[in-house]
Amino acid sequence: MGQSMSVQSSAPLAGIKVLDLSAYIAGPYGCSLLADLGAQVIKIEPPDGDNLRKYPSTLAAESRAFLGVNRGKAGLCLDLKKEMGYEVLVKLVQEADVLVHNFRPSVPPRLKIDYETLSRINPRLIYCSMTGYGKTGPLADKAGYDQVLQARSGICSAQGSREQPEIVYGSAVDYYAAAMVSSGVSAALYQRERSGRGQEVCVSLLGSALAMQSARLIMAEGEPRHIDRDMRSGGITGIHPTKSGHLYLSANTPHFWNALCALAGVPGLAANENYDTVKKRAIHAGEIVPVIRQALQARTALEWEEVFGTAVPCSAVRHVEDMFDDEQVADQGFIVDQHHPKVGGYKGVARLIKFSGAEDSPPPCGAPVLGQHTQDILRRLGYSDEQIRAGLDAGAVAGPRGGG
Repeated sequence: MGQSMSVQSSAPLAGIKVLDLSAYIAGPYGCSLLADLGAQVIKIEPPDGDNLRKYPSTLAAESRAFLGVNRGKAGLCLDLKKEMGYEVLVKLVQEADVLVHNFRPSVPPRLKIDYETLSRINPRLIYCSMTGYGKTGPLADKAGYDQVLQARSGICSAQGSREQPEIVYGSAVDYYAAAMVSSGVSAALYQRERSGRGQEVCVSLLGSALAMQSARLIMAEGEPRHIDRDMRSGGITGIHPTKSGHLYLSANTPHFWNALCALAGVPGLAANENYDTVKKRAIHAGEIVPVIRQALQARTALEWEEVFGTAVPCSAVRHVEDMFDDEQVADQGFIVDQHHPKVGGYKGVARLIKFSGAEDSPPPCGAPVLGQHTQDILRRLGYSDEQIRAGLDAGAVAGPRGGG
């Protein structure tokens, strides 16, 4: 059934069985993080599949985004509104450790997959609901998406300005929520070792969006409402043009500031007492930045990386495709070869957390095609070939398109 279903005996979550009923990014990637930790994950999709499969992509055979957030899983296709589809889920819940979904709060009771129902079937189940706004409150049943929550929570106005707000692209809220899913589920599994019972874990995009702004979301007693709450340390820390390419610089400590000025050939800035603290440099950024930028025109961004070395935190601005050939990424083994039945071989992210007590695991299997392992899973659950054919004919279960 693929590597995702094999037990990795030395991985932290080896032997843990996860049912992933979620779609899009936050829930699915949270489950991929659990797979990275050794869990056996089954992605359960409806007949139409995860909507992320349908997103625009320059990769023809499958959505690039779907591949990227669903590594390390087996694929099962069920129609939970049909008797056999629900029956299969119940059988899986009986043996599962974790179930993750991202339905709005009103949906699970209608499908009979709410925590109260499933915990009676398996009291040890860790049940994680990934919602937009939480399970209660006036917005509980409103659809929540990454950029919707960015707009609501203040991220857009902080990224741009109150007059011209900007989206942070890259689904940052989703990915942070995925990390919260993984950490929340792992903590609940740890507590289950002591209590013997499962519990419901609630994660929301709203909570994720707020967590990402913890450094801004402080209001002291008596403070005015409309003040600058950002941590930006003036114009020196940021992206600057060079002779060729752009360079990000960070020089907030006295050590790094002095090193920047010396190596860039502008030691007079470091000697000026008007610029000797981060706050002072932020106030005088209009005077300092032009001098720094003029000095940076002497070399390319890559050359400045070499000059600054470890003395000044910096990086030339690269493109995402450069990560496939990046020496540090390769050293850490963060991108590995994977395989997909339709796409074929491809490179993708994996093994992002290292454990000294775990042996090197094989590369994760690629994201599954819709229903790729349906028949294998049904046979393992004890269904006969005749029962499987009946389920396929009734549309209660589905295998990969074109057979399988």
